[in-house]
Amino acid sequence: MKLTKYEKETIILTSEGDDTYSVYTFNSALKRRLAEFAKKYPDLCHLESEDKKVGCQSYVIDKARLSIRITAPYSEARRQAASASAKEHGFVKTR
Repeated sequence: MKLTKYEKETIILTSEGDDTYSVYTFNSALKRRLAEFAKKYPDLCHLESEDKKVGCQSYVIDKARLSIRITAPYSEARRQAASASAKEHGFVKTR
């Protein structure tokens, strides 16, 4: 069964009464990061289920270990300053 990119979701579920998040994902980078964290801290995170046929995994992780960061967009001046700094320090644009 081949899923489209739009069908490959990441879902984070919890309730206000829970101490954990349930993270269901197809995202390879996130699955790798969760697996590494679960291996290092099994008391805080563990693999709940996995479907190898479609490529998704579900982890349970302590609420205090996962955060969602919301960032404001850069102003044009800040974007140009960051670009100049990156060029000055040898960072190369890959895209």
